[in-house]
Formats: sequence, structure tokens, C-alpha cells
Amino acid sequence: MTESREIDNPGSNFTQVLDAAAKLPGVKINRAAYLRTALKRHCTEEQIARATADSPAAAGIPLMVITEVANTAIAYETSKVTGLSTLAGIPGGLAMVGTVPADLAQNIGHMLRVAQKLAYIYSWPDLFTDDGEEVDEATESMLILFVGVMFGAQLAQGGVAKVAGLIAEQVAKKLPQQALTKGAIYPVVKKVASYLGVRMTTQIFANGVAKIIPVVGAVLSGGLTLGTFLPMSKRLQKHLSSLELTKPGHRTEGAEIIDAEVIS
Repeated sequence: MTESREIDNPGSNFTQVLDAAAKLPGVKINRAAYLRTALKRHCTEEQIARATADSPAAAGIPLMVITEVANTAIAYETSKVTGLSTLAGIPGGLAMVGTVPADLAQNIGHMLRVAQKLAYIYSWPDLFTDDGEEVDEATESMLILFVGVMFGAQLAQGGVAKVAGLIAEQVAKKLPQQALTKGAIYPVVKKVASYLGVRMTTQIFANGVAKIIPVVGAVLSGGLTLGTFLPMSKRLQKHLSSLELTKPGHRTEGAEIIDAEVIS
């Protein structure tokens, strides 16, 4: 029982941080608005409409364009996180996090922003089901997996690949709720959350002070830096770009997967 609690509590702690970060003003990205803005210099109105209604892959947008847009998103978010935080300047914004230290929630918030942008340009469906403040279980699970990939957790990479496979197989426009909350992927999510929680801190929720352990101290203490945020974002970009979900023309409405191949 002791071992079980040691595994569960860190995961619960990280989930609290993630939920608090997701509620910060400016963290949630509107998928359609982002894709329209990001693609307007590169694509026709017809392609943009198809990309927002279905996905950039279904719209046949070339990988060269996808890569350029992804790199632009990473550069933009990196410049924000290495400078003065836009979130910190919003009155009342950081007060929303409650018992979670503001700087920690803010830093995770930047990770969530870049993760959403990369997911959307690499043809993932909308991660949020509505405009409310609360984060539903499936979205929470998916965000945990994305952050896990950014931190280099191989288990998280496998989880993301499985979810992408389900979305592609079902030609789905939403996250697979069952798999992420009760099905085969949920245990992976729990383990990744514990992995992230253990490496964050064991004292942060006890005394409200961010005492980050050395291995991730540079990432989560006092703000993210160019030397940490950039490679973490690139790690997620590399993984998402390797998935069949993002291949141009790979999916068409009402059709099965065409010429699918396994990407190791």
C-alpha cells in the first residue's frame, strides 16, 4: 500500500499543476482561429477551410509548410517564455492557481500552449470540448502525455502514438474519450503523471514553495529558458511529425487509412 501511495500522489500533484496552468488566461488555444492565422500566408482559403473543418493533413498541406508553421510556433512561444511573461501581466491571472505556486503553473502553461499549437498543425483534433474553465479527463490525459514527451518519457511517446492511431483509424474529429479515461491508454497516463510528479518536487504542495529537484530545476524554477524550452518543444515536434496522422492526404472524409505504414 505504501508503494501505491508513493506512485499515486506524485501523479495527482502534477495533475493539479497542469489543471491550474490550463485555467490561466491565454493558455487555451482556439484550434480553428490558430490554424487560420498560422496558415493564411501559405494556403488558399479552400485549404484553410478544409484544415479547420477536418485537419491540415486532410487538406493536403505539404509537410514543408507544416514544418515551417511548427517552427514559427516554437520560436514565438520560446521568445515569450524567455522574456517577460504575458500571463503574469494579466490582472488576477496568476491568482487563479490557488495553492499552486504561480511561477510553476505559469511555466507549465507555456508548455501547454506550444503543445496545443504543435498538435493542431500536425492534424490533431480539438483538445478541448467546450469553452468552460474546467479541463475534462480526456483532455487532461492527452496534455499529460504531451508534456511527458517534452520531458523525454518514452512511455509518453508510446501513449501519444496509440492515441494518434485511434484517431486516424476512426477518422475522428475528437479525442478517444474511453481510451484516455478508462481504457488501455489510461494506465499509461497515470504512470507518466507519476513520472512527472516525482521529478517536480515532493514539498511544493506541503509548504507552497517551489523547491525543485536538480534534474529539472533549470526548467521549472524561476522561468523556462532558451536552453530548456526549445529542445523540449523540438522533441514533441519530432514525435508528432513522425506519426501517420500528419501525412498530407493520408486521410479523407469517410475513407479508411490509405498506404499506412508503421513509424518506429
